[in-house]
Amino acid sequence: MVNDKILYDLDDSLGAWWEHGFDAPKMTNKLYPYTSMFRPIVINKLTIKNRLVMGPMGNINMAEENGRPSQKMISYFTERAKGGVGLITTGLVPVSFNIDATVKELGDLSYFPRIDRSRTVYSGWREIAAGVHSHGSHIFIQLTAGLGRVGNPQCLLTQFKLPVSASWNPNFYIPQIPCKRISSGKLNKIVKNFGQAAADAKSLNIDGVYLHGHEGYLLEQLTNPAYNRRSMGKYSDWQRFGIDIVKEIRARVGDDYPIMYRIDLSLALNATYKEDINKVKSLKKFRNERTIQQTLDYMTNLVKAGVDMFDVDLGCYDNWWLPHPPASMPSGCYLDVAEIVKDYFKANKILSNAGQPVPVVAVGKLGYPDLAEKALRDEKCDMIMLARPLLADPEWPNKAYAGECSKIRPCIGCHEACIREFVDGGHPQCAVNPRTSFEEVFSSTIQPAPHKKKVAVIGAGPAGITASKVLVARGHTVTLFEAQKEIGGTLRAGGVPKIKYEIANYIEFLENEVKSLEKHSNFTLKLNTTASVSDLKGKFDSVVIATGSHIVKPAIDGVESKNVVTVTEALLNPEIVKKANNIVIIGGGDSGCETAYWAGIELKKNVQIVEMTANLMADTCTANRGHILHYLDKAGIVTHNLSTVISIKPEGVIIRKNTHSSVPNPYNTWQAILPDNIKNPLAPKIKTRTEEKMLPADLVILALGTKPLDELYYNLIETQAVPHVCRIGDAIKPGKIFMATKSAFRVAREI
Repeated sequence: MVNDKILYDLDDSLGAWWEHGFDAPKMTNKLYPYTSMFRPIVINKLTIKNRLVMGPMGNINMAEENGRPSQKMISYFTERAKGGVGLITTGLVPVSFNIDATVKELGDLSYFPRIDRSRTVYSGWREIAAGVHSHGSHIFIQLTAGLGRVGNPQCLLTQFKLPVSASWNPNFYIPQIPCKRISSGKLNKIVKNFGQAAADAKSLNIDGVYLHGHEGYLLEQLTNPAYNRRSMGKYSDWQRFGIDIVKEIRARVGDDYPIMYRIDLSLALNATYKEDINKVKSLKKFRNERTIQQTLDYMTNLVKAGVDMFDVDLGCYDNWWLPHPPASMPSGCYLDVAEIVKDYFKANKILSNAGQPVPVVAVGKLGYPDLAEKALRDEKCDMIMLARPLLADPEWPNKAYAGECSKIRPCIGCHEACIREFVDGGHPQCAVNPRTSFEEVFSSTIQPAPHKKKVAVIGAGPAGITASKVLVARGHTVTLFEAQKEIGGTLRAGGVPKIKYEIANYIEFLENEVKSLEKHSNFTLKLNTTASVSDLKGKFDSVVIATGSHIVKPAIDGVESKNVVTVTEALLNPEIVKKANNIVIIGGGDSGCETAYWAGIELKKNVQIVEMTANLMADTCTANRGHILHYLDKAGIVTHNLSTVISIKPEGVIIRKNTHSSVPNPYNTWQAILPDNIKNPLAPKIKTRTEEKMLPADLVILALGTKPLDELYYNLIETQAVPHVCRIGDAIKPGKIFMATKSAFRVAREI
């Protein structure tokens, strides 16, 4: 029997993870050649050329309106196969249209790809398979029973239908909306739909099916007693639905067709929220989650029914940082979870229906070749899943195979483009790779410019370096100006905390990019050089302004005091923070909360946060937000939300705080913040009762809004100093790396 105490230990270790045996890896090649990573593996009777799996990332809004995979989606997968990955898995493809209302939109449309609608969708899947196979890779289609309680409750307004679930459960996004118990008859229909979808996939040359029994989607809602509290009918047996699906698929595709299953070893809700799970209304029902041993028993029965392989981790939507480990979590966080399953299968001599050991795929920020190779050599797993790393660099496998690890563009774990972008209405992209999901628009080969120009790029942050690389490739003569002594811009400050190690790795990648540029005769780097109008006038054909932004100091009494610094100043001069005891951070956005994490958890200071709005990190992906807030809460860092600063004194900060009991808990991580364009009419009303408080502080850190550094741009425009001038990145509108690299890449291809 496996003790669930491991879940509590893991929760304790994922905060100050550097104190619990986790390292911050780098793109090294110390274990090269990677003999384990590039060894073939047999799944059922299918030979995969290496041990690398492209993880599933929802192909939201990448298909045509009828569900047929578009050229965008075809090119996206073909690019990853070309990059050398052995096995590709798609994002979610529902089989529950007209049953689960959350997967469907008006007009019989969906933002998901489909394989069930009609023959009109088939050709797209055949083209995907052909593109993947042409590069020696294989592909599995990920099938889902639906979203259930974690689906968009908008169906209540557009279709007048409640979301569904295994039992009566609260909707994740708006807990006031109930999700009704789905009938056994409809579940039988979903089982049949799985079999048909698998048979169709096989006929369309897809190499296997991949069942999404994870993360609290509808399949897990039926196969986890946390959600399935049915007392009658065959599906009151919480294992039955998943096993029936696998048996139906086997009956339709035969014994030799691979079936993969995505599962969490545990929802880990009890370990995450401990006694609070009994206090939070929307979590109370979920206390009776699958234990680790129950999951292992279920996995054993799934293998008997016909499953060939698993990937396994932890968590669900209600602790979303676990299944989607963000930047602040350690790499390799779930290797021990994979090892538990692998050891259990080995000890119990569990073999697949093909008579083979059941491969276990490890997940969880494994995008570093040495880390991945070591996990395989240590036999913690059989395969390595790379999801976001293959968005950041599709050539990851080829570069690792060649030992060129320093050339791998690292994922920074921000989730801004791969998840938040489609939450806000777009489709998955990548913050550090502007071509991701635009492979059908932008060729990997940059075409030479018809007219070569002398171009000045002002600012050597992500935007400036991205633009310079494209401009040099097009044959322009480029001079890159940087006011500081090093490249990187404000990322230099952002990479200081231990939880921002992936930003530090990205800076190292940018440094390597600049070194590569310096080998070109048409590129010049000028550090410690603040470009002026006179430096540029008459000397360049085009100027690209990538000067970034700066922090705005609010009009607060005492803001100019010696004990007040900006976030950037604090991070670049950590001795200031180390000397302080009591710290107040004004601003509860990303930079404020991450700095609070650094000062409070890493440096062990007494920290309080003051935020004007109801929510902390309101513009941040749910996974990233959840991890930071969960551990700020555990560390006892006090937040004053719905509070304003009146003045700053030598002894502390005076605030006016709304102390009414209706003020929401700023550390609510079990519910997502809805996008601004979605109104929740059922949200509790916030009432006001204010009082003044003095927060002791010998250091005050400003983490407020930023403004573009655009003075040079407007001076150049006013004086008409150069024939062409443009802005990119934060110099247009302060944002994140995603928008900086995206604008830089596109502008540079047009000059």
